[in-house]
Amino acid sequence: MALDQSFVGRVYPPTAPYEVAREKIREFADAINDPNPAYRDPAAARALGHDDVIAPPTFAIVVTLPAGHQVIDDPDLGIDYSRVVHGEQRFEHVRPVRAGDVLQVVVSVDDIRSAGGNDLVSTRAEVSTVHGEAVLTAFGTLVARGTT
Repeated sequence: MALDQSFVGRVYPPTAPYEVAREKIREFADAINDPNPAYRDPAAARALGHDDVIAPPTFAIVVTLPAGHQVIDDPDLGIDYSRVVHGEQRFEHVRPVRAGDVLQVVVSVDDIRSAGGNDLVSTRAEVSTVHGEAVLTAFGTLVARGTT
């Protein structure tokens, strides 16, 4: 069953603020096995011109994935999550995520289309500080597999 095209352009409320902690950045860098000292050592980050440690570029998934669940969990859209696979993900950074940032995310539905019996939902997640400074935009596509 095709998803409702009227959801294109829908914007969901901002997420609760998320404070980026040094330890969370370190844990993420460890999880992806990235030894970059700027992800752990404030002095190394300052030597690169940053105020504090910075996060790996893909750290943004920590805040954008939960925000995207607003779309997936919207009962009016009617996505069967048991049939969803991840189609695409990319990040466009204005600046790195830094320790001490307090971030919020606003998700919107950019496109809904059908292809090969599947529904594809493209979303955009605008990540900013709670003071309104743009940090990055995450673009993602979910594929809701058809039943045939």
